[in-house]
Amino acid sequence: MKTLVKKKVLIPVVAVVLFVSTTAFQNDFFEIAKQIEIFTTLFKELNMNYVDETNPGDLMDTAIKSMLNDLDPYTVFMNEQDVEAARINNTGDYIGIGARVKTLKDKLIIVEPYKDYPADKAGLKAGDEIIKIGNIQLENYKENKGDLLKGSPGTTVEVTYKRQGKTKTATINRAEVEINAVPHFSMVNETTGYIVLSQFNSKASSQTAYAVKDLKAQGAKSIILDLRDNPGGLLHEAVNTVNLFVPKGQLVVTTKSKVKKFNKTYYTQKEPLDTEIPLIVIINGRSASASEIVSGTLQDLDRAVIVGSRSFGKGLVQRPKQLTYGTQLKVTISRYYTPSGRCIQALDYTHRDEKGDAVRISKDNYHEFKTRNGRPVYDGGGVLPDEQLETSKNSAITSAILHEDLIFDYATKYYYNHENTSDIMNFKFTDADFLDFKSFLKSNDFSFETETEKALAKAYESAEKEDLDDKIQKDYNTLITHLNDSKIKGIDENKEQLSSLLTSEIVRRYAYREGLYDYYKIHNPEIKRSTEILSNPTTYSKFFVIN
Repeated sequence: MKTLVKKKVLIPVVAVVLFVSTTAFQNDFFEIAKQIEIFTTLFKELNMNYVDETNPGDLMDTAIKSMLNDLDPYTVFMNEQDVEAARINNTGDYIGIGARVKTLKDKLIIVEPYKDYPADKAGLKAGDEIIKIGNIQLENYKENKGDLLKGSPGTTVEVTYKRQGKTKTATINRAEVEINAVPHFSMVNETTGYIVLSQFNSKASSQTAYAVKDLKAQGAKSIILDLRDNPGGLLHEAVNTVNLFVPKGQLVVTTKSKVKKFNKTYYTQKEPLDTEIPLIVIINGRSASASEIVSGTLQDLDRAVIVGSRSFGKGLVQRPKQLTYGTQLKVTISRYYTPSGRCIQALDYTHRDEKGDAVRISKDNYHEFKTRNGRPVYDGGGVLPDEQLETSKNSAITSAILHEDLIFDYATKYYYNHENTSDIMNFKFTDADFLDFKSFLKSNDFSFETETEKALAKAYESAEKEDLDDKIQKDYNTLITHLNDSKIKGIDENKEQLSSLLTSEIVRRYAYREGLYDYYKIHNPEIKRSTEILSNPTTYSKFFVIN
């Protein structure tokens, strides 16, 4: 009788649930179909009837990008060229000239020529402005300019470029280019190994494993893993990298999504290399995504000491979805959570400020979680290091200078004014150099708007509407003058940080990235502090104890 009653109750409940869920699905499907039909008819009528000639491809590109701009910056439409760029990023292999380039409106800028690759052998330097490739003037070229540098191995490409106001040409032989996930590893001292992991492509965990084994063979009793400026990459490579230092079967990361099939848990699958070797991971504000999974997980498991400054705080997972004509949609499908249960996403893309920018999650809304040993860690704002160093954290003025490429541009100027610099491993950016840099900022009309200025401008605008501006204009102008004076002082207050960034960029010009890492081992404050911690077992162990 009880069984019969249960069935009588259960069957209607299941039917209601199925009806509601099916109805909800149908409603969603109908709404999507409705909007597609509206857009299709609008697009057709617009292109057929608009008074001037239209370019349907350009209009559609604008429409797609405008739609996706309302979401997070990682959900993007990828044309055929973007898909190929993503493949290169994931594999680390392509055919080209062997240089990192940046696209500006009418030219390509050489950011970094890779040592002994074709661009380097042809004499190209960081800061060179490519204005013509073959017979194609870049100012008139609307497609992806960087694709013109790619081609079959052994073929040549002629480039015309500007350097310090002079126009030059170079013929470059294309070759196969391999981008290593681990561009450098070596011993810092007799007992400490240093590994730079610059991206999580398909080679990340295997190259890191090779580096660990090699360094241990050289006598390493501890390891520094440098993830600074690492933007992330493949999630499974982050899991495999963690696996080098923690046992098989350990939870590394969980992804949670509104789509059930994307809810996954990732565990280590292999036997580790070494679960005991003392380990430090260095991060900064440009360490993101997979870098945060590695650093956050090792922190949660009390397996490594994290040194540097707070990481970027991405906290989101993307997956490419195939579209027609070789295009893709890279779409955010889930959030990721470290073993303690925290999501380190720093920006809330569902809430925007008056300018439409994502709002940073307030510290008041952070939640406390516990590491394996019970130490408190927090969500909401990236991975916070166990040992924070102020030199690692970019101030607002430093970020503004970097955004305008003025560190890069000054390093170019410095290089051509000091081409005969010797003993680069002992290079020091002097007080006189810093004064010259400040003059350079002034000559380039450097300025930036602080949050205080934005608030004052908004208040003054309200005062104008209320006819109060005559009474407060004098005070407002005085405040702005004082604020500008304060910003000038701010450059001096950030002298140490700016000098460090300038030093790195200048050393790279003379010694390539390989030489820069050697320079870091001698002079970099994060590596120095990491080495100090590792040299004292008591100091290292204290980081894993609840205070």
